[in-house]
Amino acid sequence: MEVVVVETPEEAARVVADAYTALLRRTPAAVLGLATGSTPLPVYRELARRHREEGLSFSAARAFLLDEYVGLPPGHPERYREFIRAELERHVDFAPGAIVGPGDLDAAPLDAGPAYERAIRDAGGIDLQILGIGSDGHLAFNMPMSSLASRTRVKTLTTRTRQDNARFFAGDIEQVPTHCLTQGLATILDSRHAVMLGFGRGKAQAVREAVEGPLSSRWPASVLQLHPHATVVVDEDAAGQLAFADYYRSTYAGKPVGQGL
Repeated sequence: MEVVVVETPEEAARVVADAYTALLRRTPAAVLGLATGSTPLPVYRELARRHREEGLSFSAARAFLLDEYVGLPPGHPERYREFIRAELERHVDFAPGAIVGPGDLDAAPLDAGPAYERAIRDAGGIDLQILGIGSDGHLAFNMPMSSLASRTRVKTLTTRTRQDNARFFAGDIEQVPTHCLTQGLATILDSRHAVMLGFGRGKAQAVREAVEGPLSSRWPASVLQLHPHATVVVDEDAAGQLAFADYYRSTYAGKPVGQGL
């Protein structure tokens, strides 16, 4: 696991966008894993800028989403597929149908997980998976105590999670779905390169436990310790509890020129 400590989320976006740029120029038909939420937004905005100003192309690439609500109709503004459409797809040149979410396969919820696993496998696997870490250490909808060997599946949303997400549904918890589809932790481990982002003091404990703590389902993001090519990119606030922060800074600063993430 490589840990990169930067000053701001905007600097993190440039670092991660460099990895996307190198991958897409090396492998135009790369398979990308896309996360939703506020954490990856600076990366998506930087990628859109590079497409607009520097010609970075996604035209041959494919992408898979990490998760999706169950029960929201197509086009609902709170579907994660709509988030990606608004924040990334509309601003770059993905081909029609190139982006797929776990709720897009016309399968019943209990069948959608295995179908999604097959779709990812048939596409050749995910080359670069972007992730955000929750303040409780969750990845996607793999909440604390999720199996470290889990695969894409239906999950029941806890009351706390639904309360937290009610702000996106006019404050009404009754409008928040009770279930979701999410890639599992083992699915995430199958990606060739996993990049986890964490910003702000509220993520500091989770980042510390994921990077320097024991492997534990209490902190699902700690599963990335098992990944053969995992990169954690955090700002100074999120790195505030890391015991080896100076080591991470020095090793990143000393990387060979052109090595990338």
